[in-house]
This record gives sequence, structure tokens and C-alpha cells, in this order.
Amino acid sequence: MADVLIGGSKEAARSYSFDEVAIAPSRRTRNTEDVSTAWNIDAYSFPTPLLVAPMDSVVSPASAIELARLGALASLNLEGLWTRYADPAPLFTRIASEDAAAATAHLQRIYADAAVDPGLIKQRIDEMKDAGITVSVAVSPQRTAELAPIAAKAGADIIVIRGTTVSAEHVTSNGEQLNLKEFIHELDVPVIVGGCSTRQAALHLMRTGAAGVLVGFGGGASHTTADVIGVRVPMATAVAEVAAARRDYLDESGGRYVHVIADGSMGSSGDIVKAFACGADAAMVGSVFARATDAPGQGAHWGAEAWHPELPRGERHIMAQVGTFAEIMNGPSHRADGTVNIVGALRKAMATTGYSDLKEFQRVDMVVTTP
Repeated sequence: MADVLIGGSKEAARSYSFDEVAIAPSRRTRNTEDVSTAWNIDAYSFPTPLLVAPMDSVVSPASAIELARLGALASLNLEGLWTRYADPAPLFTRIASEDAAAATAHLQRIYADAAVDPGLIKQRIDEMKDAGITVSVAVSPQRTAELAPIAAKAGADIIVIRGTTVSAEHVTSNGEQLNLKEFIHELDVPVIVGGCSTRQAALHLMRTGAAGVLVGFGGGASHTTADVIGVRVPMATAVAEVAAARRDYLDESGGRYVHVIADGSMGSSGDIVKAFACGADAAMVGSVFARATDAPGQGAHWGAEAWHPELPRGERHIMAQVGTFAEIMNGPSHRADGTVNIVGALRKAMATTGYSDLKEFQRVDMVVTTP
């Protein structure tokens, strides 16, 4: 990748966001009925390549069941309100109505007032298992060793280890460490891990035995990470770089395929489409579904970064509600802003460029739209 001289001896890589690239149609088109959006990971198959981010404002046991019915895979946050409180419904109402200036402090109090309850973890997983869906749960790297085995024993099918930046081996000054390769081997369920944004970091995560790697650092509309610690990932370049690592690892491992999952900075169907064009196998989105009238957040949207007790890197946002989960997924849409019927938009993009499945669509031509 070409470097740009910032000044003196400091160089930087030129990277592109989804806003700076676009898809170029080819000589062939198809009917949308002839396009498949099917996606599978490990032993699990889904009608769409959409994962719903493990954010309390979007994923509850009930919404995970509904989203599964619609074809998406939703992950319940094991450190969220549903595993801290037996009935968190009144808390969601308060969060949605809290004054903006006091929202962050209020979130910190709510999450600090109740500890994660292993009994509630099992109860929530049981609720989802009883509905017959593929159960996905998420945990931060800091609490993976503690909570992931509890979830696996309770019957979780897929575990997501999701953080701002996740490495293959996290070492602390007190000598404690989380070796993901050893941990994933012992866990014996498919694991999705991330975020990462470079080819080398992704390759290290793929070598741990993960079934999928998250690209980005989670969240777009809900985080202020760039403002607080100066970290930002231009997602078009990041996805393309990690897709290259997938190819490297496929050769290195003798044919083991690790799924590349874009995670963050996708606020519209157009952004989601461009993530696949850059090489993603699936997309994890949050704000798109936070706009649903049946989302648990009641129009409010926040991620785990927003309630960090010492250094919050996110905010509670009030989102315009545009339709139900079903309408946001499959339409019909009465808006022209890419917020409703996102599966239909993906199918239309694939048909317009002549590709019949997602793997083929990764080869679509793209252009840079900024100087």
C-alpha cells in the first residue's frame, strides 16, 4: 500500500472509508430472483449474511428470536442488562428518556449497580434455545475466560469475542493472560473474534482457530473512540486488507477458510453492500436495527463503550425509528435513504452487477470516488 508523508520521517498509509468508494456495474445483469444471499459459518446456515451487533439497544432474547426468524444472527451481550437484571424493561425506558447531558453517567450507574449473574446467562440462553434458534452470545476479551465457558456449558452455539482491538494473546502486568489459540481449542464451539484492521493482525487471529474475524472496532454511530483515544478504522481498506489475510491463511493452512465479518461504520444498506464488495463474507450491524420500532432500546442506541466506568468511548444516541425489524430487513420500503429493506438492497446490487452469490460478488469492480 502506498504511503503518504505526513512530515519529517512520519509516513502513513492511505486508507479509504465506505464513503470514498463505490461499486462499478459490469457488462452483465441478473434478475433479483436469481440472486442468493445465503451464508454459512461452521455447521450453521443462514438466509442472509447479517449479524446483529451485541448491543443492549438492539438485542434482547426476544429480539434475537425475531431477527433469527427473519434470517439474521443476533448476538446477546453476556455483560449487558439482560444478564444483570431479571426485568430490565423499566431501565430501557429510563435510558431512552434521560437528558442527553446526563445519559453517560446514567448508563454507568445502571451497569455498575448490578453484577453479571451466571444464573441469568443460563436463563437467557434457555429462552433462545427453547425457540429453536441458533444461539450466539458475545463477551469482551477481558471477561472471556470467566463467562464464555458458562455460556458454552449452557448451550450457546456461537461465541463472539468482541472488543475495540483484540490480539491473539493478551498479557497483563500481573501475569494473567488470555491465549486465544488455547482457549478456542478448549471451548469447542465456533468462535468469532475481533476487531482488527490490518492484514497481519487478522492473520494472527485466524491462526487461533477462530471461525470468523471481525473487521473494525465495533460500532459506528454509537462510539466516540476516535475522539477519545485517536483510533479510527477506514473500513473499505480494512475489509480489503483482512480479506487478503484470509487468502494468505487459506494457503498457509492448506484450505481452512475463516470468515471476514465487517463490523462498524455501516449505517445504510449502501455501506453494507460495499463491505461485501471489499471482500466481507458477512456484516455485523447495530445502528441499522436500532432504528426499528420493535428494538428494545425504544429509539435509544448505545454500545458497551458508552458505559465504561473510567473512560467512556461512546454515547447514547436517539435514532429515528423507521420501521419494524421485518421492514428494515425485507421491506417494503417507503424511504430512499438506505435504512429500510437492506436485504433487498443487497440483492439489487448483486443483480445489477451480474453476480449470483456473495462469494462471486466479492470480485465486483470498484472505484474511488474522492480525489
